[in-house]
Amino acid sequence: MTLDAVLNRIDEDLPQALDRLMALLRIPSISTDPANKADCARAADWLVDELRGLGFEASARATPGHPMVVGHCGDAAGSGPHLLFYGHYDVQPVDPLSLWDRDPFDPEIQETPKGRVIRARGASDDKGQLMTFLEACRAWKAVHGTLPGRLTIFFEGEEESGSPSLIPFMQENADELRADIALICDTGLFEDTAPAIVTMLRGLLGEELTIHGPVKDLHSGMYGGAAINPIRVLSRILGNMHDDQGRIVIPNFYDGVTELPDAIRQQWQSLAFDHAKFLGDVGLSVPAGEQDRTPLEMIWSRPTAEINGIWGGYTGDGFKTVLPSAAHAKVSFRLVGEQDPFAIRENFRAWVQSQLPADCTVEFHGHGNSPAGVMAIDDPAFDAARAALTEEWGRAAAYVGCGGSIPIAGYFKTYLGMDAMLLGFGRDDDQIHSPNEKYDLQCFHKGIRSWARILEKLV
Repeated sequence: MTLDAVLNRIDEDLPQALDRLMALLRIPSISTDPANKADCARAADWLVDELRGLGFEASARATPGHPMVVGHCGDAAGSGPHLLFYGHYDVQPVDPLSLWDRDPFDPEIQETPKGRVIRARGASDDKGQLMTFLEACRAWKAVHGTLPGRLTIFFEGEEESGSPSLIPFMQENADELRADIALICDTGLFEDTAPAIVTMLRGLLGEELTIHGPVKDLHSGMYGGAAINPIRVLSRILGNMHDDQGRIVIPNFYDGVTELPDAIRQQWQSLAFDHAKFLGDVGLSVPAGEQDRTPLEMIWSRPTAEINGIWGGYTGDGFKTVLPSAAHAKVSFRLVGEQDPFAIRENFRAWVQSQLPADCTVEFHGHGNSPAGVMAIDDPAFDAARAALTEEWGRAAAYVGCGGSIPIAGYFKTYLGMDAMLLGFGRDDDQIHSPNEKYDLQCFHKGIRSWARILEKLV
């Protein structure tokens, strides 16, 4: 009956929980803009005050960038698991402001055809999701008189600007931050309705390359046919990255790619993913990846090589018969399993070099890298959380993959030696990173209740 009392407290306190979220949303904590540096510090201080009010020992820790917020509660000698909860309080820029229907930092609850939503920058990513955990802790303490077990809170202020201070901070404070498992609330529901725990994250590698030919742009009437054209060379090389079956032909590219466990494959099949609708919503019809894989496998558990931009020569209005001196492209790789981003970078560069004709050279510029993450779902915490989500949402929670990259999960493993559990309560149409971002009020409410159920099973 104690859990029922906590859930009832959450329901009764929802208006006050919304007021607290609104207060945090009013702080324009845009981490990429130096003009908002003081606002990021103010958001960190606001969270410190909230944590202290709940009974955490909390502080804002200075970094070369924006502060980290760290809080602790519970007895280090306690018998229960030590849980770390991670979220980020910084938000994306709001440009273009003209596309917003209201001030992005003047939050409002609105009625929509799909229900009531909280409209503001950061409502879903990640302030609303971050607050679901704090509000669950608040209700727990109101009923029990204490916080639930041994907890560490870790809030970052640079997630939306590349996390430049994150790894050094984790390395310098590893003993303090290390826990039995990290809980990350920055993902969403499966197809907007089913609760989900992400067990696979793809890594990311970015490369920019420039192929140089003649020392200057040339007139195609005078040099065409005799002079090498860097755009033609670049197009040929990049066009050769995939074979007719959609496989990537870069040598040793698939080293470290593991097959799906049968249990995960069967569960994914039971999700009845509608790939025709998935592609149809963006005007497509035929899956273009590896032809021996299902669409869900393509986007959750298989690596990719994609050309994200290509340019060279004259691209302005009208026409100019130029033969360009250089051609450029940006290429990204989504990585899975144990793929080594550093090895793939070297193999890609060597593969490009091997195809250069005489009179051409290439220069490369790396754009960051992060490995894939595979979560250890044999940890009993995963089954416990899955059961809790199923109870709250009234439908079976799923283990899912994520086609995107959330580097923090891999960092917890690499620098703290701990696994992470990623779950969240966002919807696909929350418009995160876009104008008119929103967060479904029901998701906020049920997210708080979900964390209360998970904590009850874990502690």
